[in-house]
Amino acid sequence: MSIGPVEYVILGFPDNKFTGQIAPALMKLVDDGLINVIDLTFISKDVDGNVTVVEFDAVEELAAFAGLDAEIGGILTDEDIAHAALSLEPNTSAALLMWEDTWAAPFANAVRDANGVILEGARIPHELIEAAVDALADAIA
Repeated sequence: MSIGPVEYVILGFPDNKFTGQIAPALMKLVDDGLINVIDLTFISKDVDGNVTVVEFDAVEELAAFAGLDAEIGGILTDEDIAHAALSLEPNTSAALLMWEDTWAAPFANAVRDANGVILEGARIPHELIEAAVDALADAIA
């Protein structure tokens, strides 16, 4: 089985105000064949620090994710949820999202076929890139 690179993110939503507003953008990535959602879990930490896994059909704001064309579930573990919960402040929600970068599968296969391995990799935060691009623009101007 050929699979592209797999990534995950933990997205935090302060004040437990998760609106589901990201669902259409996520669905478009899936529909366009750019990613394959492998797992998606929602958690909530109340004001007392208690963590709850939130089901799609339990909260109206998450109903938009029910139509996601993906085989979701089974990969993220209780340990993953506990890890994500550690970074949450009380009264905060999070989405734990794991996906395959299907757009990168041909390149990943070529690297594997060439006996290549990833030695290092990281996602650079938007704020850092934005600042670097702005500084570059200022230097050129």
